[in-house]
Amino acid sequence: MAQSVGAYQKCINPACGAEFDVAESIFKCPQCGDLLDIQYNWDKIKVPDKFAVFGKRWAKRDKPLDFSGVWRFRELLNFCPDKNKVTIGEGQTILQQNRAIAEHLGMKPEGLFLQYEGLNPSGSFKDNGMAAAFSHAMMVGAKSCACASTGNTSASVALYAHSCGLKCTVFIGSGRIAFGKLSQAMDYGAQTIQIQGDFDDCMKQVQAVCVELGLYLLNSLNPFRLEGQKTIMYRIIEALGWDVPDWIIVPGGNLGNSSAFGKAFLELKQLGLIDRVPRLAIVNATGADTLTDLVNNKKLAWNGGHVNRKIIDDYYADLTARHFSPHTCASAIEISRPVNLKKCLRAIDVCNGVVLAMTDQEILDAKALIGKHGLGCEPASAATIAGLKHLLANGTVAKDQRVACVLTGHTLKDANATVNYHKDKQGPFSNPPVEAPNDLQEIIKLIR
Repeated sequence: MAQSVGAYQKCINPACGAEFDVAESIFKCPQCGDLLDIQYNWDKIKVPDKFAVFGKRWAKRDKPLDFSGVWRFRELLNFCPDKNKVTIGEGQTILQQNRAIAEHLGMKPEGLFLQYEGLNPSGSFKDNGMAAAFSHAMMVGAKSCACASTGNTSASVALYAHSCGLKCTVFIGSGRIAFGKLSQAMDYGAQTIQIQGDFDDCMKQVQAVCVELGLYLLNSLNPFRLEGQKTIMYRIIEALGWDVPDWIIVPGGNLGNSSAFGKAFLELKQLGLIDRVPRLAIVNATGADTLTDLVNNKKLAWNGGHVNRKIIDDYYADLTARHFSPHTCASAIEISRPVNLKKCLRAIDVCNGVVLAMTDQEILDAKALIGKHGLGCEPASAATIAGLKHLLANGTVAKDQRVACVLTGHTLKDANATVNYHKDKQGPFSNPPVEAPNDLQEIIKLIR
């Protein structure tokens, strides 16, 4: 194999360990079928010895790559030339300290931070990964692309495909997508194919279609996407004055974010840019709790890369036998066969992580709490605060620790969930509209 100077692809299975050039568009190991990682020849890459270098670039508004919240960290994802790098202004996100929610949860007031990825161009964290993946697509000369989606991926892929001039096809499950997300894919010109099945069915079909037709796959099975998603952690550290929080809390789902975050901290520690790794909490919905069950009950672990595949195969076979399909109000994490499961196990190992699952009611209540105190988000995002509440109650997270929760998507991604919670008085934070007669004095009485 003729490796590029900066980076190469490597199978994560230690029994295989096959390596491939980054110029190849393969997404699974051709030799054993396992997941691929992007690895770097750090001794051949000039990496700044201080994070502040990356931060200074952000002020250069006239230089798109420096302004990008992904590419200003380009030395830490150095897999393609600048001429191929794609940006539409992703990564201009905020880390908001939220004293009100912290106090509500009984935490030290200054200890809670919300990383709001809803400010990305398509309204979710996916744009970080798409900036990187579409850059690779440009490097390999892709002409057409596809993805399976519960919503956010389709919106982001359609937007970036339009920007890059690629034909785009998205696969969605029957009735399994929030209209706010579907509207984006349609608006940005993607061909939308609705499969009679759930996300897992769509994921199976899109992989087969991409192989058959030579389309560029943009799900998080694509390792280049995860390289872009690493930058969410870089921006959190940057916003904290180049320090590391005690905890990162993230929704589960297809496990691309958690996998990317673990890889980010592993690399930063190896490079000496951080002196410690934060702990990681991954929060699922109880209606889609594959990771929770496998890790907590089946004791599935990374084990140095020697993952017990039989546990996974038996578990998935049981899902099939029971005709199981996940169901949760948090549609973004409504996934029962996460493609990045093994990489996530590595992240749990690297970050001494924990996994838990919350009910839909707990998620919706947390969503309303977040909205009441500063930031709207989609239901899956709110799983982080629901999970934090549980982790504080059982003592896993100490009340004086510093915690960063990733809010993955904008509140308008699933406006129906918000409106229904309030107007139907579904929880303690419901704030329904009040009807009033068309009479000034009666209206004043309500306001007083």
